[in-house]
Amino acid sequence: MKFTKIFASLAIASLVFVSCKKEEDKNLANIKPLETTSKEHKAIPAENVQTASFEIEGMTCAMGCAKTIEKELSNLDGVEKAAVDFDKKTATVTFDKTVQNSESLTKVVQETGDGKTYKVSNFKS
Repeated sequence: MKFTKIFASLAIASLVFVSCKKEEDKNLANIKPLETTSKEHKAIPAENVQTASFEIEGMTCAMGCAKTIEKELSNLDGVEKAAVDFDKKTATVTFDKTVQNSESLTKVVQETGDGKTYKVSNFKS
């Protein structure tokens, strides 16, 4: 009986080592790593720079909500910098006031996700 248990254990261990052999998939060898593209921001003339801060209600997590909103704001034309603080439920955006305005920034935040989740309030510029 003891011999059978040892034999079965060795057989299972051998099967695991053989079946988990790491082989390089020939189809995967030609795949290039994902390249991330970062948007280049044009320099904003000093007289057009404006910074706004506002509260965002409806965020439930730092990575899924706050980072997604931050990315959406950062990708807008005329936005130099966007930062969303999940813990404080706030966003701060530096932008070109000739390209963006409070309504357009609010619209982008509120349309992120399903269009009903995030609400902007206390917009200060």
